[in-house]
Amino acid sequence: MDIDEIKKLLPHRYPFLLVDRVIEIELGKRILAYKNISANEEVFNGHFPERQIFPGVMIIEAMAQAAGLLGFASVNKQEGDNSLYLFAGVDNARFKRPVVPGDRLMLEAEIDSNKRNIWRFNCSANVEGQLVCRATILCALQGDNAK
Repeated sequence: MDIDEIKKLLPHRYPFLLVDRVIEIELGKRILAYKNISANEEVFNGHFPERQIFPGVMIIEAMAQAAGLLGFASVNKQEGDNSLYLFAGVDNARFKRPVVPGDRLMLEAEIDSNKRNIWRFNCSANVEGQLVCRATILCALQGDNAK
């Protein structure tokens, strides 16, 4: 999936669209995507100008967006279908190393469960094969056509 296909599924736009490309997707199972971390990211104006580190909360959001892409694609929904995947929670988040400009943040999400429009994803983020973050993310499918 290129950026145009991603924009058909997610409502996010610059500067908050945090998935640049989907490399692999197995509908109903897993997704592998990435975000290129650039020194020009708006967030680096304040976090931290002297030692640029991509914020952990943005890594969590990037994993949630990848999970949302998997969910939307798995149920054949698009951003214009009056449906949204809303971030509903995060459990067991652990950070292992900083992410800095020049890194390619690899995002992986696997569907753990889906009950009553609440989706549970096992997510991870890696840079060059090194674990950056792991978390369980909950998303709620809401909207006119949620079912």
